[in-house]
Amino acid sequence: ENEEHEVEVLASINIEGTQYVAVGFVEDLREETEEDIDVFFLKVDEEGDFEAIESDEEFDKVSAAFDEVLDDESN
Repeated sequence: ENEEHEVEVLASINIEGTQYVAVGFVEDLREETEEDIDVFFLKVDEEGDFEAIESDEEFDKVSAAFDEVLDDESN
């Protein structure tokens, strides 16, 4: 069940020299819906490929940073 989904980068930030992106599924973004869109946080490696964030600690740090950035943009 390793389906490929097209994703769109919604935001990008740099934390302590590491690049992270927030992505959403393109098909979810195209649908006009009142439901919240699933957003995923990924790490960008040296080649520019996306990889999963392994630790809960790192995920929490990235999630909090994106919350801050996205809150600033909506105000």
